[in-house]
Amino acid sequence: MANKKELKSGVQRATISVQGAVVAVITVRDEDYISLTDIARYRDSERTDYVLQNWMRNRSTIEFMGLWESFNNPDFKPIEFDGFKTEAGSNAFSLTPKRWIESTHAIGIITKPGRYNGGTFAHKDIAFEFASWLSAEFKFYLIREFQRLKEEEHQQLSIEWNFQRMLAKINYHIHTDAIKDHIIPTVVTKAQAGMVYASEADLLNVALFGKTSREWQNENPDAQGNIRDAADLEHLVVLSNLESINALLIRQGLSQRERLVQLNKVAITQIKSLVGNRQIQKLTK
Repeated sequence: MANKKELKSGVQRATISVQGAVVAVITVRDEDYISLTDIARYRDSERTDYVLQNWMRNRSTIEFMGLWESFNNPDFKPIEFDGFKTEAGSNAFSLTPKRWIESTHAIGIITKPGRYNGGTFAHKDIAFEFASWLSAEFKFYLIREFQRLKEEEHQQLSIEWNFQRMLAKINYHIHTDAIKDHIIPTVVTKAQAGMVYASEADLLNVALFGKTSREWQNENPDAQGNIRDAADLEHLVVLSNLESINALLIRQGLSQRERLVQLNKVAITQIKSLVGNRQIQKLTK
């Protein structure tokens, strides 16, 4: 079972249990990084740095890390990489994570300070390679527990999305009540009332998504559902907020044009805040 908490740096942290070893997993730049320090501790709990250096000095390890960086890192320095590859295998050659990162501008391996949350982490592709060098059995269980962690995260995200979609629908009733009380004239047909409701719904769509429901449908003719069904969790949270705010603005007597401008500003601010919190790890290495 995975245990998860939030680091002060904003990088999400989880732990998985692999053959009795507790292995940390963090999220950096929207990618999963696994603690090489924790994996090395499975082999030698007192000399994890020594285990890592032994692995990194191998030519096959350097070639794999260099290949990964070439595919994933536009700032990778190939000349420095070639130098390490040439030296690999000699008795005098040694390589540490810090030296590899500083010399090649690598991003596949990172080091984090701290007694409890620190250590050396690697992208899951590289971490699995290290685990394979350490023990084929350990790698098997590491991959199995990592997959279990991702399944749990996916289930949790699905629950949160469904909750926010439900909350948006509940707030929509508040929104439509405000429309009925303050916008719709006292005597109208059902069709006329529907046109007003649709207009106000699209007001929120334009404020948040930048387009009406019909415009989205024209751009996505094969899509199932509507623009809101396709929204991510952050947008659903903001949509729920906008419905409440728009109901308040309607009761204050603001015109549709005035409300659109204010709602759009709120949407931009809140989306930046939510996405920024989720991706703050991109600013920290």
